[in-house]
Amino acid sequence: MFVCLNCKRPYPEEGAPYCCPKCGGLFGMSQALGFDPTQVDDSQPGIWRYRHTFGLPPSATPVSLGEGATSLTWAKISGRRVAFKDETTNPTGSFKDRGESPLVAFLRSRGVAEAIEDSSGNAGAAFAAYAAQAGIKATVYAPASASDFKRARIRAYGAELREVDGPRSQVAESVKKLADAGAVYASHAYLPFNLPGYATAAYEIFDQLGAAPSAVITPAGQGGLFLGLYHGFDALRRAGLIAALPHIVGVQARACAPLWVMSTVGFSGMGFVTEGQTLAEGVRVRYPLRAGEIRQVVDAGYGSFVSVEEGDILRGRDELARRGLYVELTSAIVWAALEETLRKFADPLVVLLTGAAARNV
Repeated sequence: MFVCLNCKRPYPEEGAPYCCPKCGGLFGMSQALGFDPTQVDDSQPGIWRYRHTFGLPPSATPVSLGEGATSLTWAKISGRRVAFKDETTNPTGSFKDRGESPLVAFLRSRGVAEAIEDSSGNAGAAFAAYAAQAGIKATVYAPASASDFKRARIRAYGAELREVDGPRSQVAESVKKLADAGAVYASHAYLPFNLPGYATAAYEIFDQLGAAPSAVITPAGQGGLFLGLYHGFDALRRAGLIAALPHIVGVQARACAPLWVMSTVGFSGMGFVTEGQTLAEGVRVRYPLRAGEIRQVVDAGYGSFVSVEEGDILRGRDELARRGLYVELTSAIVWAALEETLRKFADPLVVLLTGAAARNV
């Protein structure tokens, strides 16, 4: 199910390389996800009730903290009823738990005892928590500029936190060098095992609505959740449960919006994208690795991207809070996108709130 997207070799049967040992290519999914409602097992913990879609070996036992089953909260926006899927109620406060659960389970099945990861915050916290559950020693590299709240959470789960000066891309390059020297790199960007985990949000939305929404709006940095939602709804369509896929709208901060640029002017424009400062630190990704896969979804008409100015991020946080939804600034970028999207799509619309605002740990 998982292959090198460049040379098409399957993921190795031993070890846990972050990229193809033969050609250095990125690993991805070789086939569409298969969803069978008769195989959903509610006796399993968290998102593992959808285990049959994960593509993991039988030796991969669940690593779960009760992730998933997040609520839909309805609110009236410009005279329309909009559903907000509250991913902040996941165990570590973000959607990243959906991906780390199967990813860490895979690592444990390969006998990994310690691993490294790079993150601006949420992915690092999720990795730290699930690694602790799995008995894997975790080291997380994060920008020194990452919020105090996120850094404190990573430490609270028992991971070693190493801070790196410079932009987010420099942190990733530092960790990649360690991985090339032999460290196990539990990368939420390079490894594909989190994508079926993100797809579980689509299954839940379908169960909660009893139908597919017309559009789903989500923040996007690397674009993993964007891709996961696409694969999840595509699996539901292939299973005959929905007639058409919803349109997936990825939202980026204008200060660093490579996927928005790619979707509007093409790959050639990505070379001019800057890694500017933004309040939405969780989506400040200058080089999204899965841009090629995402472009295929956009070109097929199933997705698009919008970018949001900095002033709209704080406004979005306040508008959501006035409706009882208090989220981190990265999640708040969805508000301005929602205002634009409401004019284009019929009901129902679903907006993903991907990360929690700061709280004590």
